[in-house]
Amino acid sequence: MIKINLLPSKRKKALLIPPTILYGIIGLVVVIMAIIGFTYYLNKQISAKQADIYAKEQTLKKLQTALAEVKNYEKDNQEYRQKTQIIEQLKKNQVAPLRLLDEVSEMLPKGVWLTKLDDSSGIVSVEGYSFSNTDLVTYVQNLKSSKYLTDVTLVESRQAELGDFSIYKYKLTFKVKV
Repeated sequence: MIKINLLPSKRKKALLIPPTILYGIIGLVVVIMAIIGFTYYLNKQISAKQADIYAKEQTLKKLQTALAEVKNYEKDNQEYRQKTQIIEQLKKNQVAPLRLLDEVSEMLPKGVWLTKLDDSSGIVSVEGYSFSNTDLVTYVQNLKSSKYLTDVTLVESRQAELGDFSIYKYKLTFKVKV
């Protein structure tokens, strides 16, 4: 026999979501995906900037090292120039004492000798002895005729005894042309 049930059956109702909620959920999912994508993009940018900063810091360290080397080079170069100037000045000043000694000894006649020669700031004082006053006058005239010596002045000349001999003790001053 066939049974026919005329009572309404209990069917499961399909879950009907209103379209506004459905669109809201889809929009929310899209926004969350956009936020995740944007966060990923920003993290990539941050990583790239940090890598760039690290590379520039390394370049800065290299440049600072190079700058220190340049400063050391400049310092060494300045010291070298100062030393060169000192050497050149010494070479220049070396000529004056040589010329002085050469002129003083060249002009020295027989019978005159030196006991002291002192140079202070370009003014030379000479002390010595001579056998006669004429030998001393000849020496002073010779010094006056020199082209490297100026202002030759006989400061003192006096007769003295040296053992059994009568001699003249003298002092002169003059300037040296450089």
